[in-house]
Amino acid sequence: MKVLVTGGAGFIGSHVCERLVKEGCEVVCLDNLDGYYSPDVKRGNIRNMTGEKFRFIQADILDAERLKKIIREERLEYVIHEAAQAGVRASVQDPVKAFRVNVTGTVNLLEAVRDSSVGKTVFASSSSVYGKVEYLPFDEEHPKNPVSPYGASKLAAENCFRVYGQLYGIKYAALRYFTVYGPRIRPDLAISKFTKAALAGGELEVYGDGGKSRDFTHVSDAADATVKALRKGEGAYNIGGGTRITVKELAEKIIRTVGKGSIRYVEDQVGDVEHTESDTRKAGRELKWKPNVKFEDGLEETIKWVENIYTAGRNSITR
Repeated sequence: MKVLVTGGAGFIGSHVCERLVKEGCEVVCLDNLDGYYSPDVKRGNIRNMTGEKFRFIQADILDAERLKKIIREERLEYVIHEAAQAGVRASVQDPVKAFRVNVTGTVNLLEAVRDSSVGKTVFASSSSVYGKVEYLPFDEEHPKNPVSPYGASKLAAENCFRVYGQLYGIKYAALRYFTVYGPRIRPDLAISKFTKAALAGGELEVYGDGGKSRDFTHVSDAADATVKALRKGEGAYNIGGGTRITVKELAEKIIRTVGKGSIRYVEDQVGDVEHTESDTRKAGRELKWKPNVKFEDGLEETIKWVENIYTAGRNSITR
């Protein structure tokens, strides 16, 4: 099986590539190494993936003609579309980039897939498509009222997949990931920022009163669902870990684990949803998937990973 993974050097994408290679698939990893965070981090994510089963191509999904050429010439069977401009706050600061990458880039991909031998595409969507909470947990039929440009762009991209499916017969699954964490976590995500602050004995900045809550999903579970969706299911699926805790509780857990640090409450941020919680029964029925990593275990693993990176970075500066 030959699979293209866009955004394959990123946090989730690199875990998906690794999983596919372990299963014996031939993987083409496409990433533009965007400077949203360090390209060196992304190179490090895929550094150990070598050999005949893995190949890296530096390219941008906004380059429509090159994307078409790659998909045509590689004779792909499947595509996993992880490439995106991530980050709710980044999208508030630069909504144009969020829509350009997440919507125009997705349409470029769909056009390339439409004229290819690709049998199915799995799209990395987000729980941000739900936005304003009408009820919890979110099932796939929950009203879609995103409160950030990021969420709106992911919902627009989902609709592009739906329309291309109806008009051109493109098979797809859209996975609505709920707050993914784990080794290789992006540096802009809360667990990463909180851990670095705690390790330095500093203050963990918690927005508002810390009462917002999130359903956390370990990256290995997200990768597992993504690979399963290549073979099963069509349409949208919630992919969540089943553990919802408040941001304040998260900060407190990290402080206890690290053994130092304190909380400082700062002004709330626009674009953040109040709560997320996933109903994953549909994914269980149709993808035969369920989360396997307990949050406490995954959090401890992630803290250790961030600590190793933090220590290595600090040592490289002091040498």
